[in-house]
Amino acid sequence: MKRIFPVFIILTLAILACQLPGLTPLSTPTPAAQIQTNPPALSVPVNAIPQEDSLTTLYQQVIPGVVAIRTGTALGSGFMFDSDGHVVTNQHVVDGVSDVEVDFSSGYKAHGTVIGFDTDADVAVIKVDAPANEIHPLAIGDSSTLQVGQSVVAIGNPFGLSGTMTLGIISGLGRTQLTHAAPTGGGFFSTADIIQTDAAINPGNSGGPLFNMNGEVIGINQSIRTDTFNQTTGNAVNSGVGFSISINLIKRVVPVLIRDGKYEYPYLGISSDSDLDLAEIEALGLNTYTGAYVVSVTPDGPADLAGIKAGDTPTSNPNLNAGGDIIIAFDGKPVNTFDELLGLLTSNKSPGDTVVLTVLRDGQPLDITVTLGKRP
Repeated sequence: MKRIFPVFIILTLAILACQLPGLTPLSTPTPAAQIQTNPPALSVPVNAIPQEDSLTTLYQQVIPGVVAIRTGTALGSGFMFDSDGHVVTNQHVVDGVSDVEVDFSSGYKAHGTVIGFDTDADVAVIKVDAPANEIHPLAIGDSSTLQVGQSVVAIGNPFGLSGTMTLGIISGLGRTQLTHAAPTGGGFFSTADIIQTDAAINPGNSGGPLFNMNGEVIGINQSIRTDTFNQTTGNAVNSGVGFSISINLIKRVVPVLIRDGKYEYPYLGISSDSDLDLAEIEALGLNTYTGAYVVSVTPDGPADLAGIKAGDTPTSNPNLNAGGDIIIAFDGKPVNTFDELLGLLTSNKSPGDTVVLTVLRDGQPLDITVTLGKRP
């Protein structure tokens, strides 16, 4: 899936692993074979915690399942995903290494092996060799139920300060970020369904869990957006704009990584703009302010083969052609923005699946069935 981004980006997206000198640059993702599997049996979610002393209670309940990840060149965080000793963290924390040290809150330390990773979603799975009394899987939530303003807690190891807990709210939902992989012929792929939070996360928080107030993991802390850096260490300084990978995406990706070591994404083959401004809407002659306007369609891609139409009539804006379809629904679910479309695609579909896209064409709704491909 390709998308268009504004030319000027003032703020810098900073990856949160505490990196020491000599850390290997991010690797290029390789194509992955699609394997569908069900998530492992997960812990039963804990009951809602009373408001009084809720944060203390939450911390005591979940801290045994939060770990620190050391590679020799980086320090990050992670959490216990299942009772088989699988730890989830960010791919950039373990980039370039296969063996890591896993430190538990009890003080126990163990060796771990990276058994799979997905560079696009920035997710990795570590198999740790530890006694059963150290394995404390965390309860897994449902990120589709989240709401802006909801209280959340981040726990991790910022700057090596183990077991640090911070409190904030969900600041935004359905964000997207560029992946490390780029499609042939230019453009960008995107990771969707990203949670924005103002809970303080800093270098070293990478891979650590983001919790709701029931003690369920609803995201994996990954990055911050900032324009301020420490002049001594070079580390990014928290700005109150942090990003976490949604747990619903993790629930799709991680079981496949455990089984096959890699993951493939569904591919639609269109490009769009996540937020058309009023001048662009007027130039296109649109009668709606919502939906994902199809700027271009990849030749012979899934959308092209299904008959999705891109704009082909020049407008006063040299970068936009009028006449394209406007995607307004995904399997009957309303689509207000291109980011929402990406979120529905990556969180619900796999290569080979079909999806019914409802589009506005010449002002009239039209249902088009698309068979999704593999992200090239």
